Amino acid sequence: MSRDTDTQGCHVLVLLSGGMDSTAAVAFYLDQRCDVDCLFVDYGQVAATREFLAAQRVTAYYGVPLRRITCVGVHDKQSGLVLGRNAFFLFIALMEFGAPSGLIAAGVHAGTPYYDCGGAFVERTQSVFDGYADGRIRIGVPFLTWSKRDIWEFCQDKRVPVHMTYSCELGREQPCGECRSCKDLEALHACPKLDA
Repeated sequence: MSRDTDTQGCHVLVLLSGGMDSTAAVAFYLDQRCDVDCLFVDYGQVAATREFLAAQRVTAYYGVPLRRITCVGVHDKQSGLVLGRNAFFLFIALMEFGAPSGLIAAGVHAGTPYYDCGGAFVERTQSVFDGYADGRIRIGVPFLTWSKRDIWEFCQDKRVPVHMTYSCELGREQPCGECRSCKDLEALHACPKLDA
């Protein structure tokens, strides 16, 4: 698993949801002078259309390629915990990586109750990656130990276009006032601005 910044020149495929965290990951790896492209996964989430539009805005802003994969399954997907979601994202990205080596990056961070946002999940998934790719393709999680506020401050510092992102789990106008993502964003927007 990669948490460091020794990635200069590396090929990075960012799992881009259109939200702030994955957009920050795009900025992070571009800042490291990596060769970045992005993958959006439509797995049948209610916000898929708005998330994809946000992902298109973000990749246009940064001038990086965006690919989309649709695999909606047979059951409706609700907001909040979706069992296996991050594992699904990572393994479909591994299938579609298209380079002999590099990173598959995700914007997961500390402070969530979800198993697939923690270090143990990343380490176990990396061990499976190693079985397939012999260590040549790593999982990049630069924000694994960061709080949401840390990512927000990074975005402010790096002029990440947070206004272009979308993360309402219910697929509504932001902020909806109900889902966890919108409540987090409302709290962050209420924080004092960093010095310019």
